[in-house]
Amino acid sequence: MTDLKQNTASLKSQARLKKRYRKERLFKAIGLSGLLSGLLALTIMMISILSTGLSGFSETRIKFDIYMDPEIIGSTDGYDETEYRDHIAQINHSTLIRNSLKIKFSDVKGRRDVFNLQKLVSSGSREEVRRLLIEDKNLIGKTIAMDLLASSNVDMYVKGQISRDVNQSERKISDRQLAWLDILESEGRILKGFNWKFFSTGDSREPELAGILGAAMGSFLTLLVTLLIAFPIGVASALYLEEFAPHNKWTDLIEININNLAAVPSIIFGLLGLAIFLNVFNMPRSAPLVGGLTLALMTLPTIIISSRAAIRAVPPSIRDAAIGMGASNLQAQFHHVLPLSMPGIMTGTIIGMAQALGETAPLLMIGMVAFIVDVPQGVLDAATALPVQIFLWADSPERGFMEKTSAAIIVLLVFLIMMNGLAIWVRHKFEKRW
Repeated sequence: MTDLKQNTASLKSQARLKKRYRKERLFKAIGLSGLLSGLLALTIMMISILSTGLSGFSETRIKFDIYMDPEIIGSTDGYDETEYRDHIAQINHSTLIRNSLKIKFSDVKGRRDVFNLQKLVSSGSREEVRRLLIEDKNLIGKTIAMDLLASSNVDMYVKGQISRDVNQSERKISDRQLAWLDILESEGRILKGFNWKFFSTGDSREPELAGILGAAMGSFLTLLVTLLIAFPIGVASALYLEEFAPHNKWTDLIEININNLAAVPSIIFGLLGLAIFLNVFNMPRSAPLVGGLTLALMTLPTIIISSRAAIRAVPPSIRDAAIGMGASNLQAQFHHVLPLSMPGIMTGTIIGMAQALGETAPLLMIGMVAFIVDVPQGVLDAATALPVQIFLWADSPERGFMEKTSAAIIVLLVFLIMMNGLAIWVRHKFEKRW
């Protein structure tokens, strides 16, 4: 009887053990499937962004012989440098380009064909001709070989984004334009190169002329204001709450509110910035100063929480030793505790700044969604930010802005990866293990 009971108990124990192992395997399978699903989604997203955005870093140019017609440019005799520049800025550069294109394709006669022919090149080619004439006045009356920037539709066609196999009514390039492009390609006049304009110009209505310099500078100025405000206030607040503040219900209430603010949606901070900085203090709309102040409010809880954790990680013996040597409590904090906790503080600050770099909603609320062509020179100039620029391009109907959007996302991801990588490097480089 005893053996029977022992065998029964052993069988039940083995059954429970098998059941526990099955649950463990199921739990591991669920966790692994969740991880693989996340990696799959991330891979698909990155492939989609890279396949669309990498072409945004290249541009298409068409080589044309431009005749600097003296009759169109007019007489410049007796002009000094300033007068010459003003005169060149006022002439009709489009006519110079149009006439030169008509010389290349002499069979083009009708107004409609002339208009479609000129649409092969970007409207920014006028600026290229103007700049070339300003640099050298001796070019007047000569025929100059120029690599003119192609229009967005031509650029999309050359990159394979527009198919010639579909009906003419379903694409933005006519059959006649395709015939002209075939001639130019057979003569080796269609060139592809790196799109430096993407990094050296501001926004534009034309996709081939649009760049991220204005948005990048706006993000830099905004983050600079954010850092100058959020870092000292956040570190000082963390040091006070952790080392000097009395432990009572008021400090407990402050700590609870700080933790809650870290989870508040970012658009709430945008509404707060709109209500306070714009409506109450009448600060300039769309300015990096207002954007930086708004993002500083959003970043402060993250910096305070990470700074408190870093300060708390410093062993009490460091404080006791400093005080035992005759240092005051303030000297012990600033000369010993704060320097030793700085790696953790810097890590939290960099992560908070990376989060601020990728924010869009707060900046939309304070008006940094405006179309800004000029590159901002100061924190009071109208500006936009890189995430907002991506939002604006993604909403544009032109096909050329699709690759610009993905290219800007790649640039933003590179900045975010660099900032997070810097945070990891700082922690491993300067972190002290007690």
